[in-house]
Order: sequence, then C-alpha cells, then structure tokens
Amino acid sequence: MVRDIDELRQLFTGQPRPTSWAERRQRMDDICAIDPPPDDVPFTPVDIAGLPAEWSLAPGSDATRVLLYFHGGGYCSGSLRSHRAMVGALGKQAGIRTLAVGYRLAPEHPYPAALDDALAAWRFLRSQGYAPETIAIGGDSAGGNLTLATLIALREAGEAMPAAAWLVSPWTDLTMSGATLDSKAAVDPLISRDYLVGLAQAFLAGRAANDPAVSPLFADLAGLPPTLVQVGSSEGLLDDAVSIARALGAAEVPVVLEVWPQMIHAWMVWAARLADGRAGLANAAGWLRVRFGLKTG
Repeated sequence: MVRDIDELRQLFTGQPRPTSWAERRQRMDDICAIDPPPDDVPFTPVDIAGLPAEWSLAPGSDATRVLLYFHGGGYCSGSLRSHRAMVGALGKQAGIRTLAVGYRLAPEHPYPAALDDALAAWRFLRSQGYAPETIAIGGDSAGGNLTLATLIALREAGEAMPAAAWLVSPWTDLTMSGATLDSKAAVDPLISRDYLVGLAQAFLAGRAANDPAVSPLFADLAGLPPTLVQVGSSEGLLDDAVSIARALGAAEVPVVLEVWPQMIHAWMVWAARLADGRAGLANAAGWLRVRFGLKTG
C-alpha cells in the first residue's frame, strides 16, 4: 500500500530544485499551497505599517486569543499564501484567531529585518488590546527560529512573555552542526546541508552563524514561555528540534517534544493530505487551548 507520506515525497522529488530566488519563492508557494485552506475560514488582510499580514477567524472561534505566526522558508522564501492552509486549519481546530505575518525576506533584507517585522507585529497586537497572556507565537523552520528570536528580544526588553510558543521543525542552529543533516539526507526530500548553507549566507550577510541572535540554540533561553516542539523523524533538522527542546528544558522552560515517525520537514503544511499532519495540528491545537485556559474536548 502506498502511504500518503510516500505520495507527498514523490511530488517533491519529481521536479528539479530551482536556483534563482524568484523561482525558489514561486515553487515554495506552489508546493505549499497545493491544497486550499478550510473553506469556512475567512482571511482578512491587514497592513501593519507597510508590513503585510493576515487575520483568520473561523466561525465560533474565540477572538480574544490569537496565534501570531511566522512562516518558514529559510528566511528567503515563504509567504502568507504558502502557509495559509496550515495556519487557518490550526486556528479553526484551536478555536482561536490567527495573525500570519509576511515579514521581509533575505537576501534583499537580511538580519535583522525579519526580527524587526516580528516585533512590529507583536506591538500591533498589543496596540489592538491583546494582553501577552492572550497571545501565542509560533512558526515552522526559519519561522521557528524567528519565534525564538522574538521571544528573546521581548525578554531582553523587559516585556511580559506570551502564553506559549509553538515550534514546527525549527531551524535553531545556523552553524549546521546537527548530525541529522547528514544522517537523514537520503530520506529528507526538502532540506539539505548545501541548501541551508546558501540560505544562511543570504540571511546572515556576514554575521557569525554561531551568534545567539541568529542561532537560538546558543542563546540564554531562561524565562521563555511554555513551548511545544514538533518535528518529523525523517528531517535533516531533527537534531535542531531535539537540541532546542533539551536546551529549553535545561533552562527550566516547560517544554513538550513530539517526534513524528516518518514525517518530513514541516509536514503539517500538507495536513489536508497527511493523516499525521491532521493529527499533529490537532495535538498543537489542544495544547494551545490548554495554555490559553480554554476548555478542551
């Protein structure tokens, strides 16, 4: 029997990887948006001082709780469109509002542009009346990195922490020291060491890859909010996720780590065609509801 994950792999491996930034961005949008978002979830554009963003709020959801979401794409690709289905499905299952952010991309806008945009989105939510305990921050891949960078910046500024953080297949070590980048190379159809090196160079623009500001694995993580880390076992970034969960725990941060067998990088983006994608989102939705103090079950 052909598994749904095998069918998805074939979809990715059947085409050569593009080289130009424009082609990469278009391909990511195309492959991540192969399935439409939930048809009963409205999406509303919002401009945050020139920064494109998008609300979602499924019927019957609690508009007083919100997930601030940062998409993946190695800081060089990804968009509101690429992750709309995943974000909308999570918001619907959790029964909360979402705000996805189209932060600026490298190489045109290297570090710290994305972090500046993330902090602007946080300030926008606060200006809309959302207290920190009514906000969760999440992201996949580079969006997971940006989630942690945002939390660290907020802590350093003396601001109260949000209710929770949600990390999906996070890229936490831009030095690429994780052994699974090599040991999982044959089973990861999306991520490779060479690919990440190019993305990191574009994003860092000469900044040291081991700087805690860009590699949160090396940062002081004390005081961060409860965190859910979800990763697939067939990912080159498996070590990044496991290592950040260990580092968070060592810093006395409440952390839950889920490793999903045979799943690939950011598999929940394709939840519409992956049973384990839907199950992963359901787990995240239930966990966020607990963190928000909402009823479950």
